[in-house]
Amino acid sequence: MSSSLSNSKRKLDDYAADDALSLLPLNPTPTRMRKDQNALPSSSSNSPPPPPLASRHRSSFLDAPRSLTRLQFFVRILSDYTLVLHADSSDTIKSIHEKIHSITGIPIIEQRLIYRGKQLQWEQTLDECMVQNDAGLHLVGRMRSTEHPQAWQLINDVVSLIFYLYKNNPPRPPPSLLALSPPKTVKSMLLEFLSMTPRNDSDQACGHLQIFNASSAPAALVMLYMSSHRPNKEAADDAIRQVISSCKTILPKHTYHQCVPIVMEFCRLLNRAAGTDDKLYGLCRSSLGTMLEYVEVGEKNGVIGLRDIFPFVSELAAKLSHDLVVSMESTTSPGPSLDDVTDFSAYLAPARSEIKKDVGFSSPIGVPLSEECFNVSVCYADEIILLHGIFVDLLSKLEKSLVKIEELVDLVMQQDGEVVMVGWCQYLAILKELNKISQLYYGCEEMFWEVMKRRKGAICYLIVRYAKRSDDHKWILQYKEVTNFEARRHLAMMMLPEVKDEYDDLHEMLIDRSHLLAESFEYIARAEAESLRAGLFMEFKNEEATGPGVLREWFFLVCQAIFNPENALFVACPNDRRRFFPNPGIGNMYEAPLVPAENKKGKKRLLHLYLVLVEM
Repeated sequence: MSSSLSNSKRKLDDYAADDALSLLPLNPTPTRMRKDQNALPSSSSNSPPPPPLASRHRSSFLDAPRSLTRLQFFVRILSDYTLVLHADSSDTIKSIHEKIHSITGIPIIEQRLIYRGKQLQWEQTLDECMVQNDAGLHLVGRMRSTEHPQAWQLINDVVSLIFYLYKNNPPRPPPSLLALSPPKTVKSMLLEFLSMTPRNDSDQACGHLQIFNASSAPAALVMLYMSSHRPNKEAADDAIRQVISSCKTILPKHTYHQCVPIVMEFCRLLNRAAGTDDKLYGLCRSSLGTMLEYVEVGEKNGVIGLRDIFPFVSELAAKLSHDLVVSMESTTSPGPSLDDVTDFSAYLAPARSEIKKDVGFSSPIGVPLSEECFNVSVCYADEIILLHGIFVDLLSKLEKSLVKIEELVDLVMQQDGEVVMVGWCQYLAILKELNKISQLYYGCEEMFWEVMKRRKGAICYLIVRYAKRSDDHKWILQYKEVTNFEARRHLAMMMLPEVKDEYDDLHEMLIDRSHLLAESFEYIARAEAESLRAGLFMEFKNEEATGPGVLREWFFLVCQAIFNPENALFVACPNDRRRFFPNPGIGNMYEAPLVPAENKKGKKRLLHLYLVLVEM
């Protein structure tokens, strides 16, 4: 048969007769990219997931309205499978294509139905095509030109290898790949595919990356990941991690909007097959969250919409809520994890932004929503209500946790002990996100700060114990009523840059006391500013003493020399003898041994030394 389906290395029977395929919402199917195809099919579409083909003859009894002429006919797929379909004679050919897609997963755009030597057109009905009862139709594929033939060939080989590994569980790759040097693996082939992505042409990069989802490679990889054969599972895990990592490292940021559908597909498939507690799913979810910073989120213009990301918000909120309860009940609980809180923040930011756009945010939203909101067609009414519920739930759980903190801290303080609870370290970060949500809703901001005031003791303890310099704590300082002096002092210290003692990079100086000013100048003038800030190691010639005391003495002596009237570097103010100004006549002091006449910049060098010392 002359078609892309028959010519492809991956025949349809490669996707059939495997019970494990039922784990996935979509069975990988062969497809081709075409120049005139605007949107490639993806397994993330809303069409019902196709069941696996488990036998050579399968009937599809699909519900349809009854009519006077009910037909049963056969659709032959390639040379091995035949579908038995039922339809009304008034049904269109397009509806038959949709039924075939629901069973096989073959995209509608790739199908052609042949009857009596003619191709049946979508807009025709079965009656117009004179399809009789028990008629036999042939399904063939469409093959057109592609701008990425090498990419299609490579990704076809990847999926073929995945199915070979899944079906045969071999300890080594198939002979055709083993003969290559070095032997090809799923991971290496995927890395090659991603490396082929055009860097300077966005349209070409878009078409190239769309091939990955269009070929159902994500579904094939997840199928291999769910294999009971451990080497296969590890190979799939390694390959998926390679794809996710490469999307963020190998590919430039301007291609992230094309990588998002790939990562989204992995999230969707792994969520259904492995569950939300799976580590690989967690990696995909976190990676998608980091990409959201660089892509536009929106139902109209964005590659991903609020309804795509909000399930992650709800999922993470439920996880945080559960972990808060566990951390209250057990002193050994790790509590909410840093990864979950970070992901929650990453997904929450675009969600809040989209909600603001949806309601034309000018004032807080009242919940329950008023009739006016529904009259102006608020698109995200459900999400607005759900996010409000998330806020109320997490704030309630956190207040109970803060009460527990106050009780434990008071108890331990009475016993002159110290409270060390790992499970509390993310409480401030969660409170920060709840503060942002509270600003969306009427009355929620007041509710939030009232809780903070009631639990002031616990808040101050968390600040002193867990607030870090790398975090943003300015939001806490909006209301002084929720902090005490110790907490505010700690927050102020966290805002100052950290001072590091880089003892390995000290600027060393060996000074002769008899030429103190001249040699000090030579050492400092030739040094880089950064090396001086790192620290000084000072030693006088023919003296053994070193350390801070010697450095302090050197500072004192140098300052004395700088202000020595004999050097005339400065002149006293006529009105206030305690104030000095640079000597305007210092530029004529070329004859001084300290400032050589041949150095045209000599008039500034001593002043430079003084300014450096002042800065230090």
